[in-house]
Amino acid sequence: MDAILPAVVMVLALLLGVPIAIALAGSGLLGVWMVTGDLSRVMGMMSLAPFSSVGDYALTTIPMFVLMAYLSASSGLARDLYTAASNWLSHIRGGLGMATVFACGIFGAMSGASVAAASVMSKIAMPEMRRHGYSDQLAAGAIGVGSTLDILIPPSVAMVIYGIATQTSIGKLLIAGIVPGLLVGAFLVVAIYAWVRIAPSHAPQTARASMQERWSSTRRIWPSLLLILIVVVLLYSGIATPTETGAVGAFMAAVIGVAFGRLSWSGIVEAMRQTIRISAMIFLILIGATLFGYYMALSRIPTQVVAAVTDMQLNRWVVIIAIVVAYFVISMFMDEIPLLLLTLQLTFPLVTALGFDPIWFGVLSMLMISMGLVFPPVGLVAFVVSATSGVDLVKVYTGTSILMSAIIVTTIAVMIFPEIALWLPGTMR
Repeated sequence: MDAILPAVVMVLALLLGVPIAIALAGSGLLGVWMVTGDLSRVMGMMSLAPFSSVGDYALTTIPMFVLMAYLSASSGLARDLYTAASNWLSHIRGGLGMATVFACGIFGAMSGASVAAASVMSKIAMPEMRRHGYSDQLAAGAIGVGSTLDILIPPSVAMVIYGIATQTSIGKLLIAGIVPGLLVGAFLVVAIYAWVRIAPSHAPQTARASMQERWSSTRRIWPSLLLILIVVVLLYSGIATPTETGAVGAFMAAVIGVAFGRLSWSGIVEAMRQTIRISAMIFLILIGATLFGYYMALSRIPTQVVAAVTDMQLNRWVVIIAIVVAYFVISMFMDEIPLLLLTLQLTFPLVTALGFDPIWFGVLSMLMISMGLVFPPVGLVAFVVSATSGVDLVKVYTGTSILMSAIIVTTIAVMIFPEIALWLPGTMR
């Protein structure tokens, strides 16, 4: 019971609204003290944990990807993507919703942060869909679920966190998310089409854009597509490390913004300020998770869990389904980064002991987190869409709950056919 008490303290602290980093660090230090009874050891861990947690070179990937996201947003690239997609698809019933999915997916390949994508696309796509008579449920659902593509499509900050926490190749993890991400996008388009066929009132027919408008808007997105191509090629070929790739991507996003006259000095400063804020928050959570990890290691809880599950001789798919359900439930109450850092200490040793591929499990984890971000009662992305667009939260949840079927179908497909996630990284050198 004493070994479990720190975990209970952590859960209570989170429920009381204590910052995640402090809740993890405090409960972890309490656990170390309870297990060892040595206060000097606790103080030693406090002095070592900050540097040992965030001194890893691989972690420089995170601020680079975050900076790339904010520079891309400040440069107006997301608006160009949405305009081009809507000009080509607007004449199809539900086409503006499909254009939102396309823009979210491409913007995700330049950002890797679902919350940022949800905020940006809510400001761009929601007014346009409302102007054409789309229902708030469909519009908010397309933005919310479309924004979760950023977790899968590289560069993904959550994938980087998973790779660092599990010592799995970050490059292969990022590439592994491409096919499942495209699959979610394709199923999402099908789901929108099916919705508007069943209930046409949610998406009135709109006028077809002229060919001149289509090609004019398409020409404006070539810098974004070039940026994505360079990032993916660098990651896939291994020519550059993920950190170097993020730096190249951030530099190119800034160059594009300046060249098109959209990125001002104040925009650059704001992008850097937000990058520092987000990166500092992530690093503080990493430090807290490291301290909590010390407690987990000393208490041998992960080892005991693996031994207990092995002794039960359950089918390994029963175990993985239970983990999937648990991830989905927890992700409804917690953001993806603390969720990964907290749960992987238990789930990853169990999954690898059962013979599952760590890269495949990484993709599966991202899919579970995607669902939790848009599903009630919390759903962080749903809250962002509601707050940014002014749509009632219940309507947002209605839309995301319907369109979440795309993520569910992809999850089932990845579980039945692991090669969906493993084929592309398997071709890397």
